[in-house]
Amino acid sequence: MASRDSVLTGLLKGIVNIFTGGAAVVDDQLKRAEREDARASARPGPRAPGGAAPAASPGSVGGTATVEVDPPRATGLRISYAPERDGDPDAGEVVWTWVPYAEGDGRGKDRPVLVIGRHGADRVYAVRLTSKSHDGDRDFLSIGPGPWDSQGRPSWVDIEQLYSVHPEGMRREASALDRTRFAVIAEALHRRYGWAMDA
Repeated sequence: MASRDSVLTGLLKGIVNIFTGGAAVVDDQLKRAEREDARASARPGPRAPGGAAPAASPGSVGGTATVEVDPPRATGLRISYAPERDGDPDAGEVVWTWVPYAEGDGRGKDRPVLVIGRHGADRVYAVRLTSKSHDGDRDFLSIGPGPWDSQGRPSWVDIEQLYSVHPEGMRREASALDRTRFAVIAEALHRRYGWAMDA
């Protein structure tokens, strides 16, 4: 667990360094994460039936890990709506990825996130969805049910936590959120953080 925390911390620092001109630091962080992945896969661990080691969830480790990030300045994120069923995470789409728990202890779970914009050349910004009711909580917006939830449960969007998702860290593309509901979320994020919105 401690090594995963250090990898995630290193990746987060690397992402911050991209915006401050430290791209070489990110390369070092990604190489370190890859070495840690190699070490972790070489360690004996619990085995699945038949003796195979369980595969890590996409987005849970290494350079393609989904990481929680601090919200950028008002000019650091542009909210857009451009869903396209192409297998990549596009703004306006709900995708599934491994999301770290807020405790930052290396644990997390596979869950849907809503992509809201680009984060550099190879990542996107996303906010997480939950089926746990958050009526009356100012950090959550109710968006109702959608095809991303196989049980048809209502969902809430957490506008307090922001994640950086790599396309290879995405397990699957679930669906596009309709433009009307996306606009409500975009407006709430704009009011809170000052991020610009595409028309």
